Amino acid sequence: MIRHTGTNGLIGLAAWLGISYLAAGVGAIASVDAGGFYAQLARPDWAPPGWVFGPVWTLLYGLMGVAAWLVWRSTDRTRPVLTLFLIQLAVNALWSWLFFAWHLGGAALANILLLWPLILLTTLGFWRVRPLAGMLLLPYLTWVGFAALLNFAVWRLNPGLL
Repeated sequence: MIRHTGTNGLIGLAAWLGISYLAAGVGAIASVDAGGFYAQLARPDWAPPGWVFGPVWTLLYGLMGVAAWLVWRSTDRTRPVLTLFLIQLAVNALWSWLFFAWHLGGAALANILLLWPLILLTTLGFWRVRPLAGMLLLPYLTWVGFAALLNFAVWRLNPGLL
């Protein structure tokens, strides 16, 4: 059963994009000085330059918002998976505070190691409701897996700063 079509569907899309970008904004507040901090960290050779993160995350948050909207408008039994989506979004926003604002590399690693399975469960739940929604989360899942490896490497290389 499809619901939330027409004007209500567009309002729903705007709302889910807004929720996703709100989480991005919470993380961005913590990341105001991220460029300078990231530049002073010892990083592995495979670490991307700092300018890559903004465009990647902007795209990923957009995909997350669209995926949540697709699930929201699909059935009446989506509340548990959308709740899981919101939980993983909050855990995601916390990572920036742990790493960039508070310089807690180990806590940030623990956070991202919790975040990845939450994203996996959300992806699987979205996939069951609407396969396209699950597919839209695959780049996010992949990027956070990469970010977890980078978090670990940077934390190990910077014991005095993190």
